Amino acid sequence: MARPSPVARHWEDCMSNSKTITRRATLGLAAVAAAAFTLPAQADMDLSGKTVEWVIPFSESGGSAKWANFYAPLLAEALPGQPTVVVKFMPGAGSTKGANWFQTQAKANGLTIFGSSGSTQFPYLLGDPRVRYEYRDWNVVLASGTGGVAYLPPDLAEKWKADPKSLLDVDFIYGSQGATRLDLVPLLAWEMLGLKVEPVFGIKGRGDGRLMFERGEANIDYQTSSSYLKGVTPLVEEGKAVPMMTWGALDADGNIVRDPTFPDIPTFKEVYTMMKGEEPSGAAWEAWKAFFVAGFPAQKMVFLPNGATQEMIDTYSNAFKKVHARPDFAEISKKRLGIYPQMTGADADAALDQAISVSDEAKDFVKNWLKERYGVELK
Repeated sequence: MARPSPVARHWEDCMSNSKTITRRATLGLAAVAAAAFTLPAQADMDLSGKTVEWVIPFSESGGSAKWANFYAPLLAEALPGQPTVVVKFMPGAGSTKGANWFQTQAKANGLTIFGSSGSTQFPYLLGDPRVRYEYRDWNVVLASGTGGVAYLPPDLAEKWKADPKSLLDVDFIYGSQGATRLDLVPLLAWEMLGLKVEPVFGIKGRGDGRLMFERGEANIDYQTSSSYLKGVTPLVEEGKAVPMMTWGALDADGNIVRDPTFPDIPTFKEVYTMMKGEEPSGAAWEAWKAFFVAGFPAQKMVFLPNGATQEMIDTYSNAFKKVHARPDFAEISKKRLGIYPQMTGADADAALDQAISVSDEAKDFVKNWLKERYGVELK
């Protein structure tokens, strides 16, 4: 059997219960800390008195914002000289505006970093003409896995729980950033189930989609795990939203299994099997899974721009390792980000490679589907 990828191995480690995960994480991070402290002092640059600008190409209300705002103060404390880390939001064109800016204008001085998301990766993979950035030019210093949860208003959720097929005639409205963004994962999943979901395109971030749901302008939504934990869990507790399904997670063999952060919520694969009487297969399933794998196991990444020196790369990589080595990191990250791999070094490089590697067959299927379903034609 081929040796599983670092991403798959990380996800497999997340499959056990929270206590086991916390214990393993603490022991593992302590080992990382010990290794990090043996690094030569000259590997790190001094950022005393500096301000680091962390560019996020989305609005302030989505999962990327919550992820960056979680890490920013921890990174500031871990970087040598403890600089100020400021999160700057640059939404527009489904995140391609901010990514294009980072490609062409970010200076390789160690003071600008970029937070990418699956919604930045997918336009790149699909050849969106607005893309002017090249992932291979950038230097990854952190790769964060995540999951996703779809949810419904309580009246529809009651019918869903009684009989999912009872919702096949419902006209669903969904606030979407765009069909070529990470939203293609839920849109394709819902279509495979036979649900009639019409997206309202043009929102700047998934948080705006949640707000549409809260205002009653949308009756189905999905959020990545960090945004769901912070923004949707309170709605669930108040009885205003009910989880529908997760996209799942990957085990070490690449199989879709339950999301370790939401082990009580069925996966899309489980729901499909229940509704259709057989496990998903065929071109649509293979394409969906390919883009799920590209978009979620390494869904958010931190980059230094093209031209960054090895000293800069080592400085940030070591700082994130130091963050992960904190005794309280497993607990605080579980509450804010969920139970997912947080990768640096060679594992982050491998995660990036997986995130930007999708078969031509999967790309062709999605491009044809986008053209036929939404009139979106890509090269």
